[in-house]
Amino acid sequence: MNKGIPGVDIYLAKVTDMVRIVLVCFFLLGLAQAQQDLLLRVLLAEATNGTVQLGPHQRQGAYGMRDSGSGAFRITVGSGEVLVDGQSAGPWVEFVPADGFTFGGRSYRGNLLVVWQAGRALFINRVWLEDYLLGVVPGEVPASFPDPVLQAQAILARTFALYRLNPKGLYDLCATERCQVYLGRSAETPRHTQAVYATRSLIVSYNQKPITAVYHADSGGYTAASVEVWGNNVPYLVARPDPLAVSPSSSWSRTLTPEAVARGLAGLGMQIGAVQSITPLFISESGRPLRLRIVGSSGSVELDAPQSTRLLRGLGLPSTRVRFDGWQVFGQGSGHGVGMSQWGARGLALQGWDFRQILGYYYPGTFLSSFEVVAGLREQLRLAGYPLWPLDGADAFSGGFKLHRIKWHEARSLLGARASAGEGQRGD
Repeated sequence: MNKGIPGVDIYLAKVTDMVRIVLVCFFLLGLAQAQQDLLLRVLLAEATNGTVQLGPHQRQGAYGMRDSGSGAFRITVGSGEVLVDGQSAGPWVEFVPADGFTFGGRSYRGNLLVVWQAGRALFINRVWLEDYLLGVVPGEVPASFPDPVLQAQAILARTFALYRLNPKGLYDLCATERCQVYLGRSAETPRHTQAVYATRSLIVSYNQKPITAVYHADSGGYTAASVEVWGNNVPYLVARPDPLAVSPSSSWSRTLTPEAVARGLAGLGMQIGAVQSITPLFISESGRPLRLRIVGSSGSVELDAPQSTRLLRGLGLPSTRVRFDGWQVFGQGSGHGVGMSQWGARGLALQGWDFRQILGYYYPGTFLSSFEVVAGLREQLRLAGYPLWPLDGADAFSGGFKLHRIKWHEARSLLGARASAGEGQRGD
């Protein structure tokens, strides 16, 4: 997806000098705290034009660096170049403000990097990891949720970001649900911010690497294993009873139509004529279809678990924990169902569980650690060119956390009692 661009060699050569300048500026302005660590690149938008509003700033580009005043600056694309208010800035330009910027109606911390690529502009927020999280956690869980849920979410968001680092690409993450929702400074709240600060530098790891930190809204009573949703078997992404996952929309119903199912099959490259019936042949431990049989006027087809997931979610069903009654579908939950259920975590937190116990339950066999002890990740990032802060002093960076297995309550009477009820809600 991230292809080369004209002037990329210039970009790579310049970015090292630019990073040094930015770090010095942050230090002099007192904006970089010792706990901040990794400079991320987050894609905010890909478009032919946009407007950035900011105060006095430095503007770094392929043609050098200069000081600029406050204002709203119109960015467009030319032939192999980025234009700022109609003037060429070269193949890339970075706005380096003292106190963030506004773009697309939202305010953000950090810098805005604009890169020309294939006739469009990539608007990329270069922002410290911990500052990035301040704008992610509010987009994922409500401020009304208990502190342990917000803290667990902050750790998962941090883990997800590290897992998705892409040194060879132009950016690491996007700002939408395709990655994880990032709403910038505009969405920050005191409770979310406190959750990020309270868990600073902590991630979940497995085999000395950041885990695949997937999560979802509501399991509907039972989380899904990764193999039944995506086809790959991940040891810590297994089906688990989740009886305390109760959201306002935990139970729902939808009506499918033969025409919609036929269109969904066509999207999977399958044609069976007019669809006549859809029947689950096997149901997983979590209550999700492992195999669907669909009969049409000119044939039939059987879908495996990942194909069933793509079809059913493509038809607009909130989840795949379902049962069928003709064309009527009755379901529980919202989201893919793998990993931590945010509403389930809320239920556990209300029973007194802390973030370690919550994470240990939803990701069994994993470890809680600070990311620089994970297989030398800090040194790997440094060698890959990611700016790190502080540049020395591992104690300040690590916060004194050591690698240890996450603990959780294995025998909560309430959970055990309600697990059976959760199994009874299976969509079979």
